[in-house]
Amino acid sequence: KKLCVKAAKEHSIPKDLNKVLENKVMETVLDLSHVKLSVLEIMCLGNADREGIVSKSVSSHSDLIPGVYEGGLKIWECTFDLMDYISEAEIEFSNKTVLDLGCGAGLLGITALRGKADRVHFQDYNSTVIDEITLPNVVANCINEDRMSSGKDRKASKPPSKRARKAEGSPDVLNRCRFFSGEWSQVSQLLLSSNKPFSKYDIILTSETIYNPDYYSALHDTLAELLDKKGCVYLASKVHYFGVGGGIYLFEKFIEKKNVFRTSMVKTIDQGLQRCIMKIAFK
Repeated sequence: KKLCVKAAKEHSIPKDLNKVLENKVMETVLDLSHVKLSVLEIMCLGNADREGIVSKSVSSHSDLIPGVYEGGLKIWECTFDLMDYISEAEIEFSNKTVLDLGCGAGLLGITALRGKADRVHFQDYNSTVIDEITLPNVVANCINEDRMSSGKDRKASKPPSKRARKAEGSPDVLNRCRFFSGEWSQVSQLLLSSNKPFSKYDIILTSETIYNPDYYSALHDTLAELLDKKGCVYLASKVHYFGVGGGIYLFEKFIEKKNVFRTSMVKTIDQGLQRCIMKIAFK
């Protein structure tokens, strides 16, 4: 099957951070700020959504339109599973280079920033998602540097606050971030061929990216190209995706066949639809 290949691009961080948060209403989940989607949908029916993914998603009542929109407007439940696991397993981010692959809201990458990661890169298929959701979320969570200090006080999470946010200055946290949109293999190519210095990732975090078996090859090759030899991937997924056919065991089989990585299931969540967290590292 011929897959649509969306070209990769790097998104620059605007000098004026208030522009990033303009017209954005934020709410809070697990002590992290994120753009309120229902308000964004209203705003984006204007001209903020050059790809047209918001109107297409709303009109087709679909969270996935293969090759057009890949679900980044929504925060999927496995993201929270992986955030919980990061906290339980006390995954060490300090001095690490991290990639939030298929980032959507970017909560995993923001968690890594809070954990004092050296560099965090965010990638999503859709440029609208990066501009209208990921970047604003990172900026909103960087405004008060103390918010970045620790995820350990998450239990004291306040109820959602829906006020608009103002950005003061450009904290150095943002200097540790880069943002990319486009299809995985294209982003990989962009990073590896760029004249900007690039070191491979110590940790790749990815959630709900294996729903479609058509994408397994591109995902596998991207991980193989971008992961440091001693690095590891934490992948959160449902055991099975009804309707699209992907799932954790199918991807595990795919990886086994390729014989590049070894995998281990580090956590299984049994409430509701069964979900897993898989750790992937080079053999």
